[in-house]
Amino acid sequence: MRAGRLLSLLLLLQTRGRMTATELAGELEVSVRTVYRDVEALSGAGVPVYADRGPLGGYQLLDGYRTRLNGLTPEEASSLFLAGLPGPAAELGLAEVAANAELKLLAALPPEPRSQAARMRERFHLDVPGWYRSSDDVPFLGEVSEAVWDERPIRMTYRRWGQQEVERVVNPYGLVLKGGSWYLVAAPEGGSPRTYRVSRILTVQVLPGTFTRPADFELTAFWRSYAQEFRERMYTAEAVVRVAPGMDSLLAYTLGTDVVTAALAGAGEPDEQGWVTITLPVESLNHARWLLLRLGASVEVLAPQELRELMTAEITALRNLYG
Repeated sequence: MRAGRLLSLLLLLQTRGRMTATELAGELEVSVRTVYRDVEALSGAGVPVYADRGPLGGYQLLDGYRTRLNGLTPEEASSLFLAGLPGPAAELGLAEVAANAELKLLAALPPEPRSQAARMRERFHLDVPGWYRSSDDVPFLGEVSEAVWDERPIRMTYRRWGQQEVERVVNPYGLVLKGGSWYLVAAPEGGSPRTYRVSRILTVQVLPGTFTRPADFELTAFWRSYAQEFRERMYTAEAVVRVAPGMDSLLAYTLGTDVVTAALAGAGEPDEQGWVTITLPVESLNHARWLLLRLGASVEVLAPQELRELMTAEITALRNLYG
């Protein structure tokens, strides 16, 4: 276990440069004292790691030192091939680059990890878009990704959700692939970051010059916060419903696993027939009507009364239609 930790410490210093003992301890989930001992062990093994003292100090490797890619376990090597997404790589214009990198990595691996990595590629496939939908058409993804990489502002024509077309000049901070759709995280000059669906970008012009990326901006943290806020904004109402026994899976498929799991966790005991009463957050009462109708007579709306009346009106219309 310590050997793996020493290798992780070495690779952290190799990829990130100077790091303090506290930073290393946080990454490795050990104490600072353990970091001190591990650094001494690396030095004793001939690794040229040294410390700079002072408020800006830390540990770093001698300039030019590199360890070879021979510390990968078979499982680690296999995971690198499982992480490969040929579809998104192709959309970014990196299909050939990704394929070449894969070949080079395979050639660099010892026989056992190479064999296991090949089996991983043969037995697992990642298909990003959800069922019954295809990936978005993103003709300007290449230009946008280059602007993100080069930190260059762009002028774009964007179609908003209401079909209104607007022009924006933004500093592109990053791209996120979510459920088969690409999203651009970008900020107008002097403004805070916002999210744009790349398929709704109608024109793109990469502008001259560069922008300064905020030092405290972290794409993963931003997206996590944005996704949470989006969920909270999306649900504007609640519905109290009775659910028949054995409907948990279909209810989760229809309304979302997270929503239903949380609702069931707060439910009381089943009644004499085994039905459970739960409170569900919904986007709107109209939207809830269409979703709950898919569950037929296995769900009864108890409240609000307006939603119950919407359900009754639709059921009456169906009965009239089919006689």
